[in-house]
Amino acid sequence: MAATRLIALHKNKGKSVAACLKSRTDYVQNPDKTQQGELVSSYECSPLTVDEEFMLSKRQYELMTGRRQKSDVIAYQIRQSFKPGEITAEEANKVGYELAMRFTKGKYAFIVATHTDREHIHNHIIYNSTALDSTRKFRDFLLSGLAVQRLSDLICLEHQLSVIEIKPYRERQKRTLYPPKESNRDRLCGVIDTILAEKPKDYEVFLQGLEQQGYEVKRGKYTSVKGARQKRFIRFRTLGAGYSEEELKAVISGEAEHHSRQKQKRIVPEQKFQMLVDIQAKLAEGKSMGYARWAKRYNLKEMSKTLIFLQEHKIGSIKEMQERVDAATARYHELGDSIKAAEARMAEIAVLRTHIVNYARTRPVYDAYRKAGYSKRFLEAGLKKLPKAKDLSIEYAALLKKKKEAYPDYRKARDEMQELMKAQKNVEMFFAEEKDTAEKEPTR
Repeated sequence: MAATRLIALHKNKGKSVAACLKSRTDYVQNPDKTQQGELVSSYECSPLTVDEEFMLSKRQYELMTGRRQKSDVIAYQIRQSFKPGEITAEEANKVGYELAMRFTKGKYAFIVATHTDREHIHNHIIYNSTALDSTRKFRDFLLSGLAVQRLSDLICLEHQLSVIEIKPYRERQKRTLYPPKESNRDRLCGVIDTILAEKPKDYEVFLQGLEQQGYEVKRGKYTSVKGARQKRFIRFRTLGAGYSEEELKAVISGEAEHHSRQKQKRIVPEQKFQMLVDIQAKLAEGKSMGYARWAKRYNLKEMSKTLIFLQEHKIGSIKEMQERVDAATARYHELGDSIKAAEARMAEIAVLRTHIVNYARTRPVYDAYRKAGYSKRFLEAGLKKLPKAKDLSIEYAALLKKKKEAYPDYRKARDEMQELMKAQKNVEMFFAEEKDTAEKEPTR
């Protein structure tokens, strides 16, 4: 079972072509990998002077054709790897030689080096990009790598070797899923969890445990630590809930229970259905008939989802749907008006509280009026007895609480209204298309 790969060898920046050829050919002929050079074979060149002979062909090419090579491809390499234990090194070298000869058709010089330093025996085949007659260059055609693989499989079958079976896409082995990288903060939280599980006597013993784990501790107003490979210190209070100094001290003293940090994944709500596509409008914009065929299938799927949504909400008629849409819209606007009223009253309280504070600081009302920037609101208040700032703060807090409590219902009402309106629009568009289709059909 041989796996192959065709690689174009490029000229390295800052090096000559001759130097690059020598480094590449010297690497594949490494004595430690080729049994002291016994597993190296060649065609129309000597393994000892292969780089110089490649260069000679390139110079003759320039003299004979008068053309200079524009690309930086100096040679090509074929890597051919075999299944462990299936083939000997000598036979692998013969298979590699036959592959190179049949692929280049004997028109390009090459060397074949068989490496045995890995568990799987593999060949490195390097052939010159310039032909032996120095009249042409090798053309790396489209899907040339696939051609090498097919030819290699054919030669392997001739030598009674196994080949790689091409499996359907769904049956192919998927890439390995690597675990997500652990950040410095996640690692620190894990170390803190381990130390707290050992129940240290006090906060200082807890910090000493961090130092024993390799962390540098900076004591001060805000305790911070730094790991061996970290560039900056991390404060406890920036690690999230359950890891501030006060919370850690409460856990150590036994006043609270520690809850380890858990990454909260953002859950994206699944959309039940989408709006139907106006096919005629899209065709008028210049869309193709292929798009129209896709849009018809898409509309059928989304209409099926819409019908399921209507069944779940027990909507059985157009009239009932309109009533539900009107009710959801009214509920949405009612909650919105309530939130806006609370926000307006909170703004009034904020302004009034500012004026009261100014009045308390300066006895004369005129001074407070002037410091408020001659505010009309302050002048139009007409209050004989100013309310207490404390009462205004209590009312402000109550309004803020009411506003926060109303927001979830407001969002829910908005989503419900949008879904019902979307379903209503889909139904209307679906029946409109059905009507147009029925009118266009010829009568018998």
